[in-house]
This record gives sequence, C-alpha cells and structure tokens, in this order.
Amino acid sequence: MFSMKQYDTIIIGGGPAGMMAAISSSYYGNKTLLIEKNKRLGKKLAGTGGGRCNVTNNGTIDDLMEGIPGNGRFLYSVFSQFDNHDIINFFEENGVALKVEDHGRVFPKTDKSRTIIDALAHKIQELGSTVLTNTEVVSVKKIDNLFHIKSATEEFTSEKLIVTTGGKAYPSTGSTGFGYEIARHFKLKLTELEAAESPLLTDFPHKELQGISLDDVSLSYGKHHITHDLLFTHFGLSGPAALRMSSFIKGGETITLDFIPKISTDDVTIFLKEHREKSLKNALKGLVPERLASFLAQPFPEKVKQLTPQEEKGLVDNLKAMPIKVTGKMSLAKSFVTKGGVDLKEINPKTLESKQVPGLHFAGEVLDINAHTGGFNITVALCTGWVAGSLHY
Repeated sequence: MFSMKQYDTIIIGGGPAGMMAAISSSYYGNKTLLIEKNKRLGKKLAGTGGGRCNVTNNGTIDDLMEGIPGNGRFLYSVFSQFDNHDIINFFEENGVALKVEDHGRVFPKTDKSRTIIDALAHKIQELGSTVLTNTEVVSVKKIDNLFHIKSATEEFTSEKLIVTTGGKAYPSTGSTGFGYEIARHFKLKLTELEAAESPLLTDFPHKELQGISLDDVSLSYGKHHITHDLLFTHFGLSGPAALRMSSFIKGGETITLDFIPKISTDDVTIFLKEHREKSLKNALKGLVPERLASFLAQPFPEKVKQLTPQEEKGLVDNLKAMPIKVTGKMSLAKSFVTKGGVDLKEINPKTLESKQVPGLHFAGEVLDINAHTGGFNITVALCTGWVAGSLHY
C-alpha cells in the first residue's frame, strides 16, 4: 500500500531551476519536496562551462536580452523579481567566491561546478526542504485541488507543482523530456523542439583545420553577426560563435567567417603591400595562427609579390568573409540546449503558473526559452526557478 505524504509545494527535477525553486519555496515558508531521478542533484550543471560552471553573466538587462535570443522578452517580469545580480549576491552571501572572465562570464573562483551545486544543496538543507534523489516520478495527476505525484513506491500530494525537468538536450544527464509529457497530460501547448547551442556540421576541409581555436572571430548569416571564440573540429565548427549561430540556422545555409574582424579590408591590403618580399605563408602568420596561415596560403603563389590583383582580392575575401556551407546541426542529444518547449502563451509571465491549470508552474529549460552559452541558460534556470518557487500575493 502506498503511503501518502502531503506537501505545500512539490518540485520535479533537481537541476538549477529545481534547486532554486526549492530554496525560494522553503524561504517563503512552504513545506517543500524536491524530487530528482539521478543519484545526485545538478548532474547537467556539473558538466557546464567545461566542468567549471559558468553560473551567470554579469551584464546589464540589455546584455541578458541579447544573450537570450529565444523569447528573452518574456523574462522581463522574472528579471524584475530576481536577476543575474541577485544570483551573484546569492552565491556570495552563501560563501561562494566568484570571478568574472571575458564576455562577462561569472565562475566560482574554485573553477569547480561542484562548489555551485554544493552551495545550492546546502541552502536547500538549511531551509528545511525534503530532497528525494534516485526517485523517478511515474505519474502526475490533479484531483480536485491537489496534485498527486507517484513514484514506484510512494505517492505525494501538493497544492502547488513546479516542473523543472529540463529539455531534451544531453539525455545522459536525465533530460528525457518528461516535463513535456506532464504539459501534454494537462493539455498545454508545446512548440516544436529542436537543437540550439549546437555545434555546426560543415562541408569544410576538417582534417587540415581540426583543433584550431580562434579568439573573437565573426560569423555572419543574414542580419545575424556573432563575434566570439571559434573551434574547428573533425565535423565542422564548435565554440561559442558556432553555438550561438546555431539558434538562427537549420542546415543548408552558407555562413561567412571573418578571421580578423578588428582589421579592415583596406588594412589587410596595406599589410600585404608592407610584406611584399615575404613568402605568403610567413606574411599571413602575422594575422592568423600558423596552421591556418598554411591553409589559407595553399591555393596561391608562394610569395606575396607574385599575387595578381585578382588573387590578392580572393585572399582578402577569404580572410574577411570566407563562405562556409553548413550541412546541419548536431542532434539534440549532442547539443547543449533545447529550443522549443512549453508554449509561453500558456504561462503567466509574473508567476510562471499555467493559465489553464492553477497551481502548476514551469521553470528552466522545459519552457520555450533558449539562451546562448556564456552563463545565460543557467541565469534563466536560476531566475525562473526562484520566481516559480516564490509566494505571489
């Protein structure tokens, strides 16, 4: 026979949104239960930022909006209640020393994501929430005014249910899309799911460039221009510039790559004139890394002075706007973020409660919000978690 345990608030999913929702809910005096199916809380968080956990970004509200291309404007009300600077204060007040790196990215000084996860878990414990790990929810129903949540061995009830189960990216971390099933059960609309923050597959000569990492190059497609770091891989392009561009393309497009955005086309032409006597490869080493210089020099004569005007123009074009055909994106399973999710038309932006089902809230990646890497996704998760767990009068 099932034992029935009653709570004010139950949260399904122990990632950053779920942990922050538990903190907020118990801070406001609710008897709170957080259920996580993995052995430990924060499994996906443990791998973010290369295991260092890029916990937020220290930019302005405008910077946040720019970092959240997928429905960021929906979050104005959330950020007016709890924003990236509140995240920074929260961790510092709870004993985590932070540091800011390039592009406003905030990391724990320890460079370990465990520091962040432990601080959240410790706060949950301090505020008295109950945490059940290794517990998979098998069914969710609403009967009268109570949600009934069943695991294989127990049943729990609550007046408020917060779904923070993540998206469908990186299923090895437990993101299997269960939150979408809950939304469907309650007849909420979902938008189409696709990979975002995804490495790009290209028809570029991968072997020769594999492993080359470039700082602050520019990728362009239509009105989208992204300047950030880029990594050439065995399949195409990765690194923040490629991941960000993936939000705007599907595959089949041609993007352009400016290897040296800080140097104008005219300045490149002047540079080549000043290095007329050098071999082309050696001259280019003054602008780009050596392996890339060799690659760019390949189709041309050996010396700079041997370039015809047409060849020189071709070389400069390759440096400033090399066309790259994108053949596709990595699958959702290999991408960082899910684009799509619970349709925001279904959700009250002030409380993150379903407009149709009183007491049912959603936070984090299960919502149709997607952001760039660089601390923005975790910011969305932590801030929506806090607001979903809060008491709203």
